Amino acid sequence: MKPSHSIKHISPQNWAYANRMHIRKAISEFAHELLITPVAINDDGKWKEYQINADQTDIIYLFKAKRNLLDHWHIDPLSIIKKDNGNEKSLDSLHFIIEFKKQLGIPEKILPTYLEEITSTLYSAAYKYQNEKFDSAALTKATFQEIEHAMSEGHPCFVANNGRIGFNAIDYTQYTPESDTPFQIIWLAVHKDRATYTAIDSLSYDTLMAQELGATLIASFNQKLIDLNLNPNDYIFMPAHPWQWYNKLIRIFTSDIASQKLICLDYSNDHYSAQQSIRTLFNVTKPTNFYTKTSLSILNMGFMRGLSPYYMESTPEITTWITALFKNDSYLNDCGFTMLGEVATVGYRNLNYEPLGRSIAHNKMLSALWRESPISLLEKNQDVMTMAAFLHIDSNDKALLPALIASSGVSIDEWLQRYLHAYLSPLLHCFYAYELVFMPHGENLIMLMENNIPVKALMKDITEEVIVFNEQMKFPEKVARLFTKTTDETKLLSIFTDIFDCFFRFMGNIFETQTSYSQDQFWFQVAQCVIKYQDAHPQYKDKFKRYDMFTSEFKRCCLNRLQLSNNKQMLDLADPIESLQFVGILENPIAKYKPALIEVS
Repeated sequence: MKPSHSIKHISPQNWAYANRMHIRKAISEFAHELLITPVAINDDGKWKEYQINADQTDIIYLFKAKRNLLDHWHIDPLSIIKKDNGNEKSLDSLHFIIEFKKQLGIPEKILPTYLEEITSTLYSAAYKYQNEKFDSAALTKATFQEIEHAMSEGHPCFVANNGRIGFNAIDYTQYTPESDTPFQIIWLAVHKDRATYTAIDSLSYDTLMAQELGATLIASFNQKLIDLNLNPNDYIFMPAHPWQWYNKLIRIFTSDIASQKLICLDYSNDHYSAQQSIRTLFNVTKPTNFYTKTSLSILNMGFMRGLSPYYMESTPEITTWITALFKNDSYLNDCGFTMLGEVATVGYRNLNYEPLGRSIAHNKMLSALWRESPISLLEKNQDVMTMAAFLHIDSNDKALLPALIASSGVSIDEWLQRYLHAYLSPLLHCFYAYELVFMPHGENLIMLMENNIPVKALMKDITEEVIVFNEQMKFPEKVARLFTKTTDETKLLSIFTDIFDCFFRFMGNIFETQTSYSQDQFWFQVAQCVIKYQDAHPQYKDKFKRYDMFTSEFKRCCLNRLQLSNNKQMLDLADPIESLQFVGILENPIAKYKPALIEVS
């Protein structure tokens, strides 16, 4: 690569666009989390004009906005103006963060790294802007992977959501989803006294390797071990991300390499493509094969993206347990709710760092898991797409969702009813029937579609991000880590925060601003979905009262506050619920549709 190639998208025009759109998001989400307080100074009947004052009051920002349900700030990006002592200045996100650092409450020791994450996010935004291949209309006809690589936003709530600290410019073009550059992964042989293979009962190690490597490559790998006077039966083959090998494993696991506990074999024959969840890799060569998820020790959106070898040992058993729990649930089967099983894992322990604490990043650098591919579930005339696509907005500020619905040939009402039945209904059932919740944001869901109509929800990350609140439930030993004890109010916030505030808030805004279908009509459909579920399950009547979906308000959970206070580990993974930050309340947009059934004492 020529040195200039890595910056060809950093033109003045692209950079200005990226900064303007990013400041739009920053104002919207920081205002939503009550970190900054816009003051209305004018109202033209359609838009209100607002002003925010920086820490130094001679710097102000002016913008036009509409405040929609769930206190969502919809801002006209072209209206944003910065003034310094009355003089208009160009928009710069780094300056914005520094100018508001006191209001944002960023500790001085974190600020430089957070600014680096902001810069990386802008670099990525400029790249996506210049290299946009599909507008929203074209995406309605795109394939699963074309849509996956066309996503431009990242997590809708986080302001610094494409940090990827650790990647250099060459890594960016090779290993990011937006660069869409398939690559080969590196295979290692790891000694069984340090590594553990775990899988569901039906998936032996030999079966998995035959599928992932094939007989020829297995024979080649075995011969390499024999040539080193090593016994292949003493080793397990495992995949590693190329970045991880060259940047972390060679240096952190050097003694293991020297003692031949860890042997580098070769690249895979198959090519893989980075997904939005950047350490999850899709097999481009054999799409029905499993996803491969590897440790990738880059800092991205509040965490170092490792995988714990200790957690890996329980992952397949959790998959087995959840699958068995839901297998004969007629309601979930009716909804089509399906989990992409995490069917096998390999975890490698670094004995030099293990005494320092199993939770540190150095002890999460060498693990991998295999997850079922959604392609293997497709039937004729079906396709899949990330649910994040339902919030996608192209560079012309056109949302994909209205175009998707228009192409489906059904009304918005019918489309939403089908979608909510596939997505929200099973999540309600998991909560009320089992007191079990997922992390169901857009990137974690694959939607199975027919004629661009949602048919089924395919749930990802079912072992790392599942929480069980049910104190009466019996768990196998390795599954017990899923249980968390908390308050009734906090339990229900798993729906109000993760679904309503972190996804439906943005979806409702798209309907309100880009269609003739209002946000009130959208939330009415959400309410009807909840009511329909409750009417069909009178046996949970007491739970519907105890966990009232139609409560008038709920706590405002602030994700950016978490990242701003600790951008290396936002949550204590041993107790994530207690790590959350709440400021103020939000009015529940479905409260006014509360049915009489819930009010009966």
